[in-house]
Amino acid sequence: MSKTPQYDSICDYKTLKYSYDKALTGDRKYRKEAIIFDMARERNLVALWRELKNETYCPGSYYIFEVTEPKRRRVSAPHIRDKIVQYAAHLTLWKVYEPVFIADSFACMEFRGAHRAVDKVQHYMRLCQWQHGDCWILKMDARKFFYSIDREVLKTLYRKKIKDEKFLRLLDMIIDSSPEGDTGIPLGNVTSQDMANIYLNEVDQFAKRYLGAKYYVRYMDDIIVMTPDRETAERYLAEIEKVVVERLHMELNSKTRIFPVAQGVNAYGFKIHTTHRQVRTSSKQAMKRRIKEMDKKYKNGEISLNRVMLGVNSWLGHARHSNSYNLAKKLFAKYDYIQVDNPKYKFGVRLDAHK
Repeated sequence: MSKTPQYDSICDYKTLKYSYDKALTGDRKYRKEAIIFDMARERNLVALWRELKNETYCPGSYYIFEVTEPKRRRVSAPHIRDKIVQYAAHLTLWKVYEPVFIADSFACMEFRGAHRAVDKVQHYMRLCQWQHGDCWILKMDARKFFYSIDREVLKTLYRKKIKDEKFLRLLDMIIDSSPEGDTGIPLGNVTSQDMANIYLNEVDQFAKRYLGAKYYVRYMDDIIVMTPDRETAERYLAEIEKVVVERLHMELNSKTRIFPVAQGVNAYGFKIHTTHRQVRTSSKQAMKRRIKEMDKKYKNGEISLNRVMLGVNSWLGHARHSNSYNLAKKLFAKYDYIQVDNPKYKFGVRLDAHK
């Protein structure tokens, strides 16, 4: 059987080199494993290329750690060589699925992301309220999403679009290498975000095409739908829950609920209202703890001012997508070396509006 373009694109040495560069952006390039790999970069990449060409590549083990923000989670992350292969697979999956995913799905896609999702939610809240008056919000969240994905269902889903047997075998290997047990995929895999979108695309298509949900937004497993009345929201919930349980073998969690749009909605890092948006309380409290710790280390000479400002500016970059100027001024008031005001970026104005 001749090689197909999809698997060929992963085996291409230029793709592997590009994937290597992308996999080691930021501080990742300074980790011990990255430095050792880079010492014989060309030899290691050629060895990986040959394994893929000869179909002898096999995913390795994972290293496991816990994160506590925004909540405690167990993360299984691949080693560098596997991360490179996964990034190459991600590039190919994106080409296949870019025209398939709906415009109102925002997770892990170029030119989308959480802040775009927030923009769209607020836009739909305003539009729905303008057209229908006192509209309602249906907010849905899958229970233990990544850990509950049925791998056999997932394999069936991507076989609808992908016919390249070699590429399918590679994807199956990546999924089956998971240390999560019989179900679930690792949070740390590069391809896990793609797989999550493929999995929940079933819900997206059902909601848009069958239910005709006009004001529908999804970011990862967090789904928000604006409806003109509570009865419509209840009907949508019943129909979508049926798809989630029967077709995807998952459950909606206790955060799933229906409420008036006037209450605003906690989603994607913000409390969103039709008139404004605020940083969520959990984000404010986390930054408060973090700056206190960083300030102590800075004054003791353990970290540099540049390191402190990197952490602060990262949070401010998020907060500036909301109306949180007074909050930021109050939060950093006692740290005289931190400047909240920036003539280039203003609170409540989308950052790309300045470009």
